[in-house]
Amino acid sequence: MTDQFTVKATYGQVFAVAQFRAVFAGRLLGVMSDTLRAVALAVLVYDRTGSPLLTAVTMTINFLPQAAGGLFLAALADRFTPRTLISTGYALQCAVGLLLAFGHLPVAASLVLVAGVACLTPVTTGATARVLAEALAGDTYVLGRSLSYIVAVSAQMVGMAAGGTLVVWLGVERTMLVTAGAHLVAAVISSLFLSPSQAARANAPATDGGSIVRRTLRGNAALLASPGVLKLIMAQCLPAAYLAAAGSLIIPYSAHRGFSPQQTGVLLAATSVGMLIGDVVIGRAFAPATRERLVLPLLLVMGAPSLTLALDLPYPAVAAAYVVTGTGSAYLLGLQRRFLEAVPAELQGQGFALLNTTTMSIQGVGPLVFGVFAEFVPVGVAIALTGVGSVATTLLLREAVRPRPVPGEAA
Repeated sequence: MTDQFTVKATYGQVFAVAQFRAVFAGRLLGVMSDTLRAVALAVLVYDRTGSPLLTAVTMTINFLPQAAGGLFLAALADRFTPRTLISTGYALQCAVGLLLAFGHLPVAASLVLVAGVACLTPVTTGATARVLAEALAGDTYVLGRSLSYIVAVSAQMVGMAAGGTLVVWLGVERTMLVTAGAHLVAAVISSLFLSPSQAARANAPATDGGSIVRRTLRGNAALLASPGVLKLIMAQCLPAAYLAAAGSLIIPYSAHRGFSPQQTGVLLAATSVGMLIGDVVIGRAFAPATRERLVLPLLLVMGAPSLTLALDLPYPAVAAAYVVTGTGSAYLLGLQRRFLEAVPAELQGQGFALLNTTTMSIQGVGPLVFGVFAEFVPVGVAIALTGVGSVATTLLLREAVRPRPVPGEAA
């Protein structure tokens, strides 16, 4: 398998794999539906309570519960077939949409319901990662992971952009029905087109015995003890915290600078646009070994532009800084092979569940930390501090992200 990482693949080869097409379609529908539901629920909560705090909590209710799921339930990702876990996950999301549409639930019950189903997200994420690892080989795996990331970013952008309009047009309840229907379609696609032959890994030696919670804790300990896994998780998660923090301060920064709502909207989308550009360009233009050599430079590209926002730059320069920062996230392409090979095969699903859990948790903490800084220093300086943190973290992790030889690669 590792020899195949030296041969550059194409996106066409990735989409030629039926298993990937099923995962891609389900993920597109699922992430878009999750985003639409968050917008609709936020509108509902604000209408009922008038509380900006509860509204903000509603928009982020999908994130922190994932930490609980990853810490205590992730072993499920290797205990059942991916098809069972993924289709069941979408079916449960469909049920939540129906309850929110017809249940007329109190605000607290609605939030608890969404948080509860979010606990299972790391499990389905780990199962999805298993499908990609087993269905794709060599560089097609790297590009497949990249496309999975791109579709999530794109679906979130579409969901955010369409959410408000859809709620106004259809109302909250009918919008919830739309999300339930999309999740149902994703469940059907997963059930019909994912292979039933991918077996559960019931004999994972690191996690034999005990409840799912105990096996998850043992599996997480085994993963963190595996050579290189912890550093690779840190390299993939910590820069995301700084990126999320810089994005979370855009609205107060725009208000401070006097930018119009339209200009603010462009800034909110700028990082995601940069992510899409970076992933497509780096994925298509460079060979696998070159992508791995670009990890360190791209990490610096991801952090350095934020430093300039301590200055009162003109609006086009601010927008460009956010786009360039987003392009740096393509560094993740250069770490996919190494993380896949570092994770023990019998804990593959749980390994990706742990990665996703850590990423989501840190993305929630980053904005909080730098939001506190913004209470005491100018917002532009707080954003610049995210760049300082990102560059400093990159330098501290530089040994962990240096490229390693690929078997079969010419010296």
